[in-house]
Amino acid sequence: SMRKKILVRGPALTQSGYGEQTRFALRALKCYENIFDIYLHPLKWGQTGWIYEDTEERRWLDSIIKKSVEHEHIGGTYDVSLQVTIPNEWEKIAPINIGYTAGIETTRISTQWIEKSMLMDKIIVVSNHAKYGFSKTSYQATNNRTGETINDFRCKTPVDVVNYAVRDVSAKKVDLDLEYDFNYLVVAQWSPRKNIENTIGWFLQEFEKEEVGLVLKTNKANNSIMDKVWTRRDLDAL
Repeated sequence: SMRKKILVRGPALTQSGYGEQTRFALRALKCYENIFDIYLHPLKWGQTGWIYEDTEERRWLDSIIKKSVEHEHIGGTYDVSLQVTIPNEWEKIAPINIGYTAGIETTRISTQWIEKSMLMDKIIVVSNHAKYGFSKTSYQATNNRTGETINDFRCKTPVDVVNYAVRDVSAKKVDLDLEYDFNYLVVAQWSPRKNIENTIGWFLQEFEKEEVGLVLKTNKANNSIMDKVWTRRDLDAL
């Protein structure tokens, strides 16, 4: 049987959440190379740095990027696309298109995302929370072409949840020299959507009189020394 040519579009070479998500998808597809012939378009991701280690996986990623360039150079097309990114970037680029996204931090998706969802044959999200946004959001809208009112404008594309697999890990003792026995951990990029400023402000307000710590793992965009300086500066200012 002919293998299906699948194009994965995502920031596969970046040190970002979507970079990890893209590599997660690629590793899964690689287990089914008897079914899929895999190609890759690596996207940039804001100011995020790129992975630089010379590993077997990195060499494989480079080889399928090169293969894609050569395939398109001779006018080659694809059977399926898997687009690992925010929905505003989804496009119809193959007969079958799958959008794979982390979704949104809040409980509603935008009208633009609903429009983009119509271009996809299937949507895969990483959590039930993300699925909730796609399944439950409904707007009253107007069809710009006909002027008619749509009372229940919503995503009608089927949405599947695929959680991240967690390795069976054993506890390790990490001495962070913490002041308190009980601590909250926040892992988030310092960006508007994550709202670090209010997270810290509300934490201080809530636990003003209690012996509770907050451990913050954050950065602005990449792993540079400058990034560390800017992050520290904003934290001190806060």
